[in-house]
Amino acid sequence: MGARGLPAGQPRARAVAARRGRAAGAGAAAADRSGASAGPPRLDRPRAQEPPLRELKLLVDHRADLVEERRRCQQRLRWHLHELDPALAVPLGALDRCIWLDRLGRRLARREQTTPVRIARDLLGRCRALSRSIAELEQELLGRTQALAPQLLELAGCGALSAAKLLCEIGPIERFRSDAQLARHAGVAPLEASSGRKRRQRLDRGGNRQLNCALHRIAITQGRVHPPARAYLERKQGEGKSRREAIRCLKRQLARTVYTTLKSESALT
Repeated sequence: MGARGLPAGQPRARAVAARRGRAAGAGAAAADRSGASAGPPRLDRPRAQEPPLRELKLLVDHRADLVEERRRCQQRLRWHLHELDPALAVPLGALDRCIWLDRLGRRLARREQTTPVRIARDLLGRCRALSRSIAELEQELLGRTQALAPQLLELAGCGALSAAKLLCEIGPIERFRSDAQLARHAGVAPLEASSGRKRRQRLDRGGNRQLNCALHRIAITQGRVHPPARAYLERKQGEGKSRREAIRCLKRQLARTVYTTLKSESALT
């Protein structure tokens, strides 16, 4: 697998393809461990599991849009609140909570209804409505995830949002022939970076970054609260790996666990 066939003007893509080609030729055993020979997922035909997973992705993306819209409203609201009362301190994350929105709403209602106050109250109402819509979407995502892959929610550190992200980014699990192929697709399999007699591997910055991010969140959470994962990280660091490299190894193990879990789900096979 080389860089041939890529459009001109994409040097970074050509370089990535070349590196992956070198990794694929680094030996059958190393290729099997890293997933370098797994290739891309199979997209040869539509699959029966695609419609519900596509709907799930639409909901996940819509929630992300609402969260971003709420963030912009909160920033404008903070600016107006500071203009109205510089001494007012609103803690970080407070505008996500109904108790703070109600408190600020009562405070603004008692003031003279000038133009800045009216604008602040309007923004407050938008923040409240967006938070309500986001909460409703999260409940729907939880229900859909439980229907599609209940075992995925039993994975330590994997909440409804992370599970939904995994499902919609992976798609039908039968597209992948092995956990190594899924790991390569997610960018959590190592790339060969050996030189001469020095054998080493490095992080893969390619792959599906949304899927990689979901696995990273689960790995970080497990590293804090899940004893087996903490012991695994400590063992890897004891072998001389950095914390970052140990997390990468844990993400590779998570890719295997997710693959095995989804393969066993009757609703996805």
